[in-house]
Amino acid sequence: MSLSEIKVLVFILVLVLVLVFVFLLYLCTQMKSRLFCFFFLWLACTWVLRAQTSAERTIADFRRMGIPFYEGNEVRLLVTGEIKFQDMFPEIENAKRFIHMDYFKFQEDSICGVLFEILKRKASEGVKVRIVYDDFGNRCSDLPLTKEFLAGVRASGIEIEAFDKFHFPWINHVFHRDHHKITIIDGSVCYTGGMNVADYYLHGKPKVGEWRDMHVRLHGPIVDGYENIFARMWYVITGEFLHPDEFVGEDRSRDCVLIGLADRIPRISPAMMRKTYCSCIDNAQKLIQIVNPYPCLSNPVRRSLNKALARGVRVQFMVSEKSDGQANADVTGIEMRKLMKRGAEVYYYQGGFHHSKFMMIDSLFCTVGTTNLDARSLKFDYEVNSYIFSPETTAQLQQVFSKDVEERCYLLTPEKWKELFPGKRRIRARLLMSIKGLL
Repeated sequence: MSLSEIKVLVFILVLVLVLVFVFLLYLCTQMKSRLFCFFFLWLACTWVLRAQTSAERTIADFRRMGIPFYEGNEVRLLVTGEIKFQDMFPEIENAKRFIHMDYFKFQEDSICGVLFEILKRKASEGVKVRIVYDDFGNRCSDLPLTKEFLAGVRASGIEIEAFDKFHFPWINHVFHRDHHKITIIDGSVCYTGGMNVADYYLHGKPKVGEWRDMHVRLHGPIVDGYENIFARMWYVITGEFLHPDEFVGEDRSRDCVLIGLADRIPRISPAMMRKTYCSCIDNAQKLIQIVNPYPCLSNPVRRSLNKALARGVRVQFMVSEKSDGQANADVTGIEMRKLMKRGAEVYYYQGGFHHSKFMMIDSLFCTVGTTNLDARSLKFDYEVNSYIFSPETTAQLQQVFSKDVEERCYLLTPEKWKELFPGKRRIRARLLMSIKGLL
């Protein structure tokens, strides 16, 4: 059932309830009893509120927050690195006007080499190529972009700029980093999600094995929203204003998916990701499913999850047994134990590191983006998430989730938690909980 069909059913149900309410109100006035009048008024209001779906409530919350919505989009899930690059590279090859990329990091390896060879060729054909990367993300990479590599890229006609360059005394990167992963092609297609550009999305890492992550391909008016985000970052770095009218796509989707775009900007919308996540969880009526690599939960997010469990919502949380950071893994273990004790189903993913960041609510809508559920994403970094109000897309994500649960996960139990967290690790994890706001 599509979201538009759900809206029609909800409208009909609300209309029926309003008619019933008017009739009951008439009976109350005939009985001349204020007590009965107030009782039936309360009862009718309760029915109306319950008639609203979690998607309807969340859309209303988001509009009050000022989140822009874009109608008529097409969404394609890209559930592995191989699928992402196989889909994205041909689109870049076909670019006619411009290519804009904004990534936390590009790792100077084979897949990055293939990408930049394509970009150099497109630049030689007259396509405008602009690239942003985070300087901290680059310097902390296993294979950072070198000065020689960047010089060659710029010599080919590509404009590439670092966000927040390192400078003495090197404390500027303690706070705000550009955590975006965005590719925009001709204003018509956008790729975004959890993946940077690196070989380990194809071959994994020795420490953790397979590196699982997810991206989405967006086609339609939502691309304008991502272009605005790129244009802002470009202006912050270079001072050059990119007029939005020059970057509107000519090819528009004929699909019907509604997407809300949550954009966290430090000092401007610092609480955006926390508020949107909490709104979704607070509005959930039946089912919450979350996959996140670093759930060092803030107090508001934890409270929302606890309240959902208390009102009978089924909560399923997937985290990885292996991690690229021991401190985060330890804190995650404490957080998952707390949720487990309150009734959540916690699944530990085996066979690699699940770096994906997505959430599904009531099988009605979902979010995919760059946001981790840790302090860095919720309080410091530039982040962006698409909230996709599509039962069909949500069902596809649920299939990915269910397959992982069946084939790659085990359910956390008190006995299993004690096995994973022996005495020393348990003590270390509890100590780290006191500073998790810095992780």
